[in-house]
Amino acid sequence: MRSSHPTQLAAAKATLDARDAMVAEWANWLVGRSGSRNIPRPTVERQYRLIVETLVEMLGPLKREARMVWQHVMEHYGRTAAARGLAAGEVVEELQQLRVLLIKYIGAFVATMRPRRAVAVFLRLNTIVDSGIAAAVVGYTDALVASLLLTDRDSQQLTETNADDMARQLDGLEAELGPLAGRR
Repeated sequence: MRSSHPTQLAAAKATLDARDAMVAEWANWLVGRSGSRNIPRPTVERQYRLIVETLVEMLGPLKREARMVWQHVMEHYGRTAAARGLAAGEVVEELQQLRVLLIKYIGAFVATMRPRRAVAVFLRLNTIVDSGIAAAVVGYTDALVASLLLTDRDSQQLTETNADDMARQLDGLEAELGPLAGRR
């Protein structure tokens, strides 16, 4: 297992400590947006919690192993966004909110680091969020293409959201993340 730089581990801990507040604020922000009313709030919070926890693993010593989980989680977010009827730009905007929350909740902590270390942490966080946005757009696009190819547009919606299916998918993603989080 490769070690991570202590500043990245400290940023991971600060993010994990702020997780619940970040998830609650992100979910509150989402409530007023279109396409968010058909998914129960606990499911939305669960999905956001999974995103933040996976991001934390991307800062730790198992970041290589976490990279695939991160991609799966973010592609799932994109597919869910397509099912919610969002436009591609809205998916990006929702994930940009994660960047805003990271700055808000751990920015002051990172600012106490030596400047070179602080810049490195924020560059790493930006790289992670950017790769997550790209994976979400891939998931979103895949879902839209599949829905165009597999549905009769005269009789069915292009995309559908089912909270039970989403919960089952989140179970699988949490199981995929579990071994990494347990080794922290």
